[in-house]
Amino acid sequence: MRSLVSRNFCSLLSGMGCTLAYSTLAFAADAPTADLALSFRPTQQDVPYELVEKADYAACKVEVERQGKNSGWVVFGPEGQVLRRFWDTNGDNVVDQWRYYDRGYEVYRDVDSNFNNKVDQSRWMNIAGTRWAVDTNEDGKMDHWKMISAEEASREAILAMAKNDPKRLSLVLLSAEEMKQLGIADDLSQKIQAEIKNIAETMRARMSQSKIINGSTEWLRFDSSMLMPYVIPADEGKANQDLIVYENVMAIVETAGETGFVQMGELVQVGQAWKLTQIPAPIEGDELQMTEGGVLMQPSMSAAAPGMTAQSEITPEMRQLLTTLQELDGNAPTPQSSAAELARYNSQRVDVLRKLLAASSTEEERTQWLTQMIDGLAAAVQTGKYAEGVRQLATIEADLRKQRPNSDLIPYTAYRRLLAEYTIKLQSAPAENAEREEMQKWWLDQLKGFVTSYPKSEDAADALLQLAITEEFSGKTEEAQKWYTSLATDHASSDAGKRAQGALRRLGLEGKSLALKGTGLDGKPVDLGAYRGKAVLVIFWATWCQPCTEDLPQIKALYDKYRSKGFEIVGVNLDTQKEAIMPYINQHGNRWAHIAEPAGLEGQLAVDYGIISVPTMFLVNQQGQVVSNATSVDDLKEQLPVLLP
Repeated sequence: MRSLVSRNFCSLLSGMGCTLAYSTLAFAADAPTADLALSFRPTQQDVPYELVEKADYAACKVEVERQGKNSGWVVFGPEGQVLRRFWDTNGDNVVDQWRYYDRGYEVYRDVDSNFNNKVDQSRWMNIAGTRWAVDTNEDGKMDHWKMISAEEASREAILAMAKNDPKRLSLVLLSAEEMKQLGIADDLSQKIQAEIKNIAETMRARMSQSKIINGSTEWLRFDSSMLMPYVIPADEGKANQDLIVYENVMAIVETAGETGFVQMGELVQVGQAWKLTQIPAPIEGDELQMTEGGVLMQPSMSAAAPGMTAQSEITPEMRQLLTTLQELDGNAPTPQSSAAELARYNSQRVDVLRKLLAASSTEEERTQWLTQMIDGLAAAVQTGKYAEGVRQLATIEADLRKQRPNSDLIPYTAYRRLLAEYTIKLQSAPAENAEREEMQKWWLDQLKGFVTSYPKSEDAADALLQLAITEEFSGKTEEAQKWYTSLATDHASSDAGKRAQGALRRLGLEGKSLALKGTGLDGKPVDLGAYRGKAVLVIFWATWCQPCTEDLPQIKALYDKYRSKGFEIVGVNLDTQKEAIMPYINQHGNRWAHIAEPAGLEGQLAVDYGIISVPTMFLVNQQGQVVSNATSVDDLKEQLPVLLP
């Protein structure tokens, strides 16, 4: 089908010798119509590219574009935005790349890499992700992933389960060939193959008993008990090269308005792609059972301690300590446990880890046990039931400074100690403003000290974001911009860096045009551009936001008063659970158009504009320019009479 489309497209250029290497005599009249240019579709499903209503085709235009020896067409939308590009990259007069755009970003590309007029590669990019699929036999179906992130691999697995597509699932499962490529030990390889055999049968069995996944299930989020992937060094004997692994991965999904959890298990990196080592298992009921380790991460007796590849290499002391740790974790307290139970568990666990640390023979072993101890103490303090963890973290930090002054564990421990201290201060802070202000000043000073001392540490991005947000909430916009800029510059590829870029975009919106679009709560497109000629209030909101609810009566009154004069409202809903939205709207009457952002504050629109709290409101004038990037109800009362006299 792609071959036919390519030649039809080329036939429009017959007057030019069917060429895309245009001469200087090419005129606008030679370009194909927007109707034909916009009739192209990606070869793969699930591509979030921008569509245009047929009624708006007449406002689109197609122009010749050249870049060195490459040439092609670019398709512009009604507002001048790029919608498509069709390129000949090898000068053979035939299109070999089909590029699709959304909000000005290229989000997807079909590629004919061997120039035989058939698509053999498909790529998602920019705001659409990282996926890169290869169609070896050029039949329109992907055969393997050249690149896919851990998050996207979990999403693919969920969609494969929902669509009952064993082939799709197999593409994100670790294959025997990939295990050989990674040099995974034979015994571990056999265990993994046992986990993923009979894909179709296992899928059917799990789906037949599941209320969590069905054909309408949507993937919401990737989650892992590990904040970052771990490296299993080659000298542990599990593989002949270092392995990069995510452990205890969960997928959070939504089915018919209900949120559910799916145990994904372990993901391992193979080149630029991430693969699962087990078939996903929906978690039915209310109990989330997290395993203590997958096949690769499980501390078995044959390789339970780092660097030990055979049972004979583990000392009796180490073996007993590992057994004690496993038994202790197997009986870990629940969130409902008392403070005394949590304290007893953490004290016992720290004691075992200290003994493991002392019994370790390599630096890698000691680092692993220290990291476990730090993470465990920090998590315990966050529960609000183990303040003693702060002192223990401070002791570990002091010991590291004396014994390992250049260790990366120093900033790692310092940041978790800071967070733990802040948690304790928040829980015990009095209601008086003066003391709370003093606490916030202390927190800012601590964060500034951390990013100054450890600007390149893994936690510096999060600390910079905390600094920027705290300053912005305090009304110190210039200070906030300084920290956002530092974060966006020095940590651009991190999640925090992307949110900082969005925050800077938001803070600089005044006087600029605002292009905002998405899918409405009813599934239909909502585009701010359609409101040109009207004054529009854009509200980022959620049903759980109390200030949003408190502001609504006054906003509705202003809406009723000024709507006849050209005032409209567009909401951006940040609820992650759909079932709460329509009952809320029915109760409160905010029945204007709403863009649905089911990923909430982690959704694309929220990140694009660095939304850090709700409600956040933008006021846009009749020309589509932002009048205010932080409008309040009181501001509206002053601004609307000016915009709509």
